[in-house]
Order: sequence, then structure tokens, then C-alpha cells
Amino acid sequence: MVNVQGPWSPLLGRLSLGAIPDNPIIAGAFIFSVLLGILVLVYLTYADRWGYLWREWLTTVDHKKIGVMYIIIGLVMLFRGFIDALMMRTQQVLADGAHSPGFLGAAHGYLVPYHFDQVYSAHGTIMILFAATPILVGLMNVVVPLQIGARDMAFPYLNALGLWLTAVGAALVMLSLFLGDFSHAGWVGLTPLTELAYSPGVGTDYWMWAIQISSVGTTLGAANLIATIVKMRAPGMSWGRLPIFTWTALSTNIIALTSFPVLGVALGLLGLDRYFGTHFFTAGLGGNLMLYSDLFWIWGHPEVYFVILPAFGMMSEIIPTFSEKPLFGYVTMVAASFAIAGVSWSVWLHHFFTMGASPRVNTFFSVATMVVGIPTGVKVFNWAFTVYRGRSRFDTPMMWAIGALFMLLVGGLTGMMLAMPPVNYSVHNSVFVVAHFHTMLMVVVYGILGAVSYWFPKVFGFRLNEALGKRFFWSFTIGTIVVFIPMYTSGFMGMTRRLDYLTNPALMPFEIAEEIGIGFYLVSIYYFVRQLYVSLRDRNANRVGADAWGSARTLEWLAPSPVPFYNFAVTPRVHARDELVWRRGQGLEGAAPPRYEDIPMPRNTSVPLAIGALALGLGFGLVWRIWWLTDVSFIAIILTVIARSFVRDTDYVVKAGEVEGIEKRLRQRAAEAARAATSASGIDALRPRESNP
Repeated sequence: MVNVQGPWSPLLGRLSLGAIPDNPIIAGAFIFSVLLGILVLVYLTYADRWGYLWREWLTTVDHKKIGVMYIIIGLVMLFRGFIDALMMRTQQVLADGAHSPGFLGAAHGYLVPYHFDQVYSAHGTIMILFAATPILVGLMNVVVPLQIGARDMAFPYLNALGLWLTAVGAALVMLSLFLGDFSHAGWVGLTPLTELAYSPGVGTDYWMWAIQISSVGTTLGAANLIATIVKMRAPGMSWGRLPIFTWTALSTNIIALTSFPVLGVALGLLGLDRYFGTHFFTAGLGGNLMLYSDLFWIWGHPEVYFVILPAFGMMSEIIPTFSEKPLFGYVTMVAASFAIAGVSWSVWLHHFFTMGASPRVNTFFSVATMVVGIPTGVKVFNWAFTVYRGRSRFDTPMMWAIGALFMLLVGGLTGMMLAMPPVNYSVHNSVFVVAHFHTMLMVVVYGILGAVSYWFPKVFGFRLNEALGKRFFWSFTIGTIVVFIPMYTSGFMGMTRRLDYLTNPALMPFEIAEEIGIGFYLVSIYYFVRQLYVSLRDRNANRVGADAWGSARTLEWLAPSPVPFYNFAVTPRVHARDELVWRRGQGLEGAAPPRYEDIPMPRNTSVPLAIGALALGLGFGLVWRIWWLTDVSFIAIILTVIARSFVRDTDYVVKAGEVEGIEKRLRQRAAEAARAATSASGIDALRPRESNP
């Protein structure tokens, strides 16, 4: 093993009291986190919810609850990533030129350069890998089995294991805030900055092991979702009848299954450099700096489509529902999804057109990047033709979907600009590039927020408050416009990324505008939190039946809302692509099955949680080089996996009589919700009511 700077002990490795950051901002964040944790513990104890938490959530293998926990992890990390963005924007506003004052020990602004580097590194890592990815995986977990008529995922135990490994990665990122530091080499891990000579602290190790462990969970989840879609479809659910969201989930997880192992290899080689003294990425000792860039972006650009394709699928579910007509061009939508997934492997080099490759190489990757615009354009036109002459209703999910469409147009057009090497040379490493990929990620954010409001009633049985949802949408959209239009402009004017202070004060008006945009984002967060609170408070008045929107089209809306743990009382037989529309036309919507059957279901298990806890010990031990903790955790993981392999009693049977009783109660609740809905008049009877917030 390579010797590292600073003290080391056999018991605590590199860990010491000096690892606690001496920073008032971090101290404030720590106090807030502790108080919030104490508040949660007090509530769980006072309300006597520990048993419920253990039985229903921590040990569950129910794909819906696992999906909800993925989404909760993603939302928590999204908030942390937003705080990082707020800190960066505020730093650049305060650090106005070389003569600007400094605070909290900084020469300019309030963040010292090393801390600023950690903030932007954490922001990118969190937003891509620990916010967007868990939320998308969570939505796929919730929706895909319901859309194909399955009772659960193909491998429920593996599904829970993927969740807890993802949670471990997120926990390591959060731990780095209070114990040690985080990487200062950017979210991509710029070589040679990640090598031990340039990053002797534990920041790079936190970054590396958090991603490595969580990527194992993502890879397991990808294999699971593919197996579920291929093998668990209900009778009659042919490939030609799969909902578009399920198709995009399939293409997305094929990308994940084939790309995340490449990331694992890149980080594994970096780990060998840092821990064993090899030289894969040290140019002076036989390695190659570009090897890391190639490996990272061979994963990194397919990852872009890993997050964008599910958003396309969400838009393809929301727009037909609120246009009240079938999706235009179903076959071309499916073909476009797989075309995008295929071309995603041929574009990674456009991230470094300036590295000095030959004109032939740059031309190939430039053309390949532009080719992505063809299937993407097919999707845009199909969505437009779906809306055309439809009975469009602009409920909150539809507004988010239309917003995502506009974000796609702006991000796609600027992407075509960047695909041209001469333009790329001019704006490379500028905030124009930052504005472009943030606009594309806004497609994902808008899609996610639309999907959450769309499928929320299916999971919880009541709608989110419509009035507050629209206020959330408009404040968020104004913030997006006010932040990123000035960023595009300043990028054209030559502002480079990752600046801890501005050398050109003429750019300050754009930075002030971006800070105002961040203020609108803060307002949108307020409306989002208030929307959740008001919706929970008024949930009994906003209960819904199976079809929460009155015009849904796909199979998940056949199940009761909220969906029972077994999903469907009887496995449905699919007759059409838009199954719910077909049943509505045949007068079969809401019809009770002629008889009920016993249902085999997977048992809860604490093994995935235990493996996750041991993986946290393993990651923490590797970061701080506490070798006894690393060895114990690794051996315990292996023994736990072996012990689990001998367990045969992994399922139980829900008797037909119990299923019938549950279904009767659910139907009674749905009837009450329908009676409440009909108290509204006319065409708005089944639409969300905008109750007083």
C-alpha cells in the first residue's frame, strides 16, 4: 500500500479530530442536520412508529415502496445539490474582481478557492448520480411493473439491495461534508488532479468510493428492470403493446447495464493508482491521462441519455393523457428511443474536441453528435402531433411536460451548435457549455416533476394540490429562464467555468441576474413544500379512484389508488395498446373479477439493509484507510450473501379471501372518492380541484 501524508494509526487509520472542518458554514449545516435528525427520532418514538418503519419500509421488497425511497433519497440530495449551486452563485456575485472584499477567511467573496472547488465538484456529482439517477430509478421501480401487469420486480431481494447500495453512496457524500472533505477535481475527476500527489487528502477517496458503491446498485437495478420487462409481462402484453415509458425504461437500463461497468473500471484503475502506486493515469510514469477521459466519457455520455430517455417516456405518458388522444407515431417513438440509445455510444469524444485529435476524428464525432438530433426531432414532432386537435387540459403534469419540451428545444439547438468543432473551440470550457447541459438536465427535472405529480395519486391515493402545483411550476420556470439566459450570454462573452471570482467586472450584471433566478428557485421550493403539506392535510377531500385523471390510458391506472401490495387482484389480460381506453369503450373499467385467487408474494427481508450497513463500513474504512474495518466489513458482506443463498422460505401466499376483502374496501373507498368528485359540476367533475392553499 502507498504511504500517505499525515498521521495514521492502526485503530482509526487517517481519522483524527483534525478531520472535523473548521468552517462556520459547515458547522451551521451540521447543527441543522443534527436538529433535524433529533426531530425525526423524537417523532418516531413519540408516535410509536419504529415497528411500522421497520416492517413497512426498511425491510420491504415491495417495488413501490422501494421506488418511493429512491425518490426520497434523490430529493434530499437534490436539495443538497441546490444549496451547493446557491453557494457558487453567491460567491461569484460577491467576488467582483480582484479588489472585492473577502469574508470568512477568503480573499474574495466568502469561499476560499479549495472550498469552492469542493462545492462545484459535489454539486455535479450529486445532481447527476445522487439526485437525478435515484429519482429516475425510483419512478421506474414504481411504474414499470404496474404498466406491464406484474406483481413485483423479477428479483425483489436484488431490488432492495440496489436501493441500499445507492443510499450508502449518498451517505458517504453527505459524511464528507462533516468529516474530512470532498474532491476538488470536478465531478468528472479531472486527471491528474485525482492522483495522490495532487489530492493527498480523503476528498477524492470519498468521491471515488461513493460513486463506485452506488454504481454497483445501479447496475443491479438495471439487470433487474430488464429481466422484469422481458419476463414478467401480463398475458396479452406483447412488445407492440408496451407503454412508451416502459420502452424508454428498457433502453435506459440497457445503457446502464453496459456503461456503468466501464465507470467501475475507470474508478478501479484510479483506486489502484491511489492505493497501490500503479501509474495508469500518470503521464510521467508510463500512464496516459487521456485514458481516464476516454473511459469516463464512454460512460458519461451514455449516462446523459440514461437520464434523458426516461424523461422522454414520462412526457409520452403525460401528453396523451391530457390531450385525450393516442400518442402519435408509437412505432417511431420506440425506434427513436433505441436509436438515441445506440448513437449514445458514438459521441463521447465531443467532450474534448480541443485535445488535438485529427480532423477525421473530430468530423466523425461531430456528425455522430448531430445524428442524435434526428430521432430526438422525431419525438418532438410526435408530441406536437399528439397535442394537435386534441382536447388539451393544462393540469400541472401537462404544464411540466410542455415545459420539458421547450427546454429540449433550447438544449437541443445549443447542442447542435456545440457539435460543430469550430464553435466548440470558441466556447469550450465556458459557462455557455454549462448553460447547455443544465438546460438538457432541466428536461429531466421538468419530466421528473411532471411524473411525480402525475403518478403521485396512484401511489398515495390522493392528488397534489393543483393551485400550489401551478405556482411551483411558474416560479421554477421563471427561475430557470432568469438563471440560464444570462449564463448563455456570459459564456459567449468569454466567461470560463469554475471561477471562484470574476476577473472581468463587466460580467457582473449577468451574475446578479443569475442570483435573482436562484431567488425564484427558493420561492419554488417553498411552494413545493407547501404543496406537499396542504395536499397531505387535505388528502381525505382529494381521494381518487383507480383513474385519478379521468383520461388515463395505460394499465397502471386499472389498479386501485393507492395500489395494494399485490398490485392486481387478478393478473390482467391485455387486449390493446391503450388498455384502459379499450376497457372504457367496452364498459369494463372498474369491473370486478369473477373470482379471486391465491397470490404468491415475496417476504420482507432485512438482509439488503444489513449488506448496505456493511457496505457503508467498507466504504468508510477504505476512505480513511481503517484496514481492520475494511476487512471485517468485506468478510461480513461475503458471509451474509452466502448465508442468504441458503434461505429457501422467501415467499408467502395471500389467500383469495383476504384479497377479496381488501378489494371490497378499496372499491368502497373509490366509490366515496367518485361521489366527492361528482359534487363538482360539468366537465370538471373528474379534474383536480384547486382547493384554497
